[in-house]
Amino acid sequence: MRIDKFLKNARIIKRRTIAKEACEQGRVSINEKQAKPGDEVKVGDIISITFGNESMKIQVLDISDNVRKDNALELYKKIG
Repeated sequence: MRIDKFLKNARIIKRRTIAKEACEQGRVSINEKQAKPGDEVKVGDIISITFGNESMKIQVLDISDNVRKDNALELYKKIG
């Protein structure tokens, strides 16, 4: 699954276009490598996201196209 779509499905970023822009601006990395919007995400990958002064590091637990809001937190877990 594309990184921009995963971030939207997991409800980390509200819209896919914003997720795409974050990737293009170099604020998202997969396994310590800067991510492009079309880069693929796999289970077990570590994603780092920078929002202004804050940063978030997550591990991908599951990948699913259609996720209900209640189940979005099951797609990842926060690390540190």
